[in-house]
Amino acid sequence: MDIATLIGLVGAFALVITTIFMGGNAAGFIDIPSVVVVIGGTFAVTFIMFPMGVVINAFKVGMKTLLFKSSDPQDIIRLITSLSDTARKESLVALEKVNIDDPFLKKGVMLVVDGSSEGLVRSVMEIELEFMKQRHRQGQAVFKGMGTMAPAFGMIGTLIGLVNMLSNLSDPSSIGPAMAVALLTTFYGAIMANVMFLPMATKLEERSAEDVLFMQIMIEGVSSLQRGDHPSVVKEKLQAFLSPALREAT
Repeated sequence: MDIATLIGLVGAFALVITTIFMGGNAAGFIDIPSVVVVIGGTFAVTFIMFPMGVVINAFKVGMKTLLFKSSDPQDIIRLITSLSDTARKESLVALEKVNIDDPFLKKGVMLVVDGSSEGLVRSVMEIELEFMKQRHRQGQAVFKGMGTMAPAFGMIGTLIGLVNMLSNLSDPSSIGPAMAVALLTTFYGAIMANVMFLPMATKLEERSAEDVLFMQIMIEGVSSLQRGDHPSVVKEKLQAFLSPALREAT
């Protein structure tokens, strides 16, 4: 589980709820029609903007903002270095017996073992990388779209409330409560966009960038294996993908 995301979500909602209770009128911030307009409208328009399959898959991907365990790039580098050492001491065919958990790296190694050309291996792996990035961008776009639509429906709900309020000006005592209800939809929309959807889209971008980095390391590592580079050369080459701080930590 990503503790940072959990801390951020809990902290943001805790600050908002605490501030509401400090105002002394927590019940005034609950309005079911406003919730229905903002949440229902946001999800309805999301299905207009994107195919159903993309939306459903985006919600599954969205769980990566919470249920995600970050990998250590040094583990990948150590594994590829070990594979390079095995290939030099025995042969590329010996790599077929090595247990490789990552399916992307395993596919590249098996292509090498099968005798595919370096250009073909790199091309296959880069195509998979590109389509992975495309799938990730779709998921990010869904949450960005929801982050845009939530405040928009908050404003729509506010306008509906204002129309209802202005149609009943004969009762001055109802103007204040009616205005408060009208503003609640804007409040709900802002909370959903800025506490949930937009931060989730940004976190997914970070997750995607991390996945891309790992896959780029693997592509270069597989190419080095195929060229028969010395393990120390392979390690130094792959370390170049990391920031100096991460390299120093090894």
